[in-house]
Amino acid sequence: MRVEGGEVWADDTGGEGVPLVLLHPGVADSRVWEPVLPALAVGRRVIRYDARGFGRSPAPTVSYSAAGDLKTVLDHFGVARAVLVGTSMGGSTAVSGTLNEPERVAGLVLLVPGVTGYPELENKELTAQIAELAQAGDMDGLFALSLRVWGAAGTPPDTEAATLIRAAIPAWFTTYGHVTEEPPAFPRLGELSLPCALLLGEQDEPRTIRCNEAMAEAIPGCRLVRAAECDHLPTLRVPETVTELVREVYARVG
Repeated sequence: MRVEGGEVWADDTGGEGVPLVLLHPGVADSRVWEPVLPALAVGRRVIRYDARGFGRSPAPTVSYSAAGDLKTVLDHFGVARAVLVGTSMGGSTAVSGTLNEPERVAGLVLLVPGVTGYPELENKELTAQIAELAQAGDMDGLFALSLRVWGAAGTPPDTEAATLIRAAIPAWFTTYGHVTEEPPAFPRLGELSLPCALLLGEQDEPRTIRCNEAMAEAIPGCRLVRAAECDHLPTLRVPETVTELVREVYARVG
């Protein structure tokens, strides 16, 4: 489907009722939802898409906004109200999209989410390591580092996580300089007034854990769930917990 200055791949199961819209992380594409998609699609309409440069979506050639693309996807499918389910990068997009159009979002499920405007979320040492490996052309080293950091709960060879992370890495470079950062959302989390749950992976990066705790505290009425066996890939590590959390928020939406 067309978005401003480009295209994204999207999928719609069809069906009635308030749809679920799934937003993937920056360490995977929309295939990350496959462990939970069959259960989520029972009796519900589910829409998912690949962000620009990820999965089946072409790399961007112009500047774009991730929250703007979310709005375009909702417009394309005629969605007046949705429950947004976002993980990591997708969680940040979901929060920004909700603040942009609060009347359009009926509920939020945030899985190890990021958020703009949270101080010290970026791990500068890790970013420097990634840059050094990329500049040296060491893609195997970059992949191994990424799997250790974001797939910490996995057991080697951890094939499913490895496949997703390896496929996502090129998008980090093709989107760089094109995707525009959304305005700071963390200071505005108190404005959110909707059913919300946040899943925190206790084997995730410490900075992400602290950010997720702060987000859950700042969002009124947000339910915080701690998953001991989870890293940055909750749909792979704790799919049953993810499914139940989505069902819970969806039921509260009515």
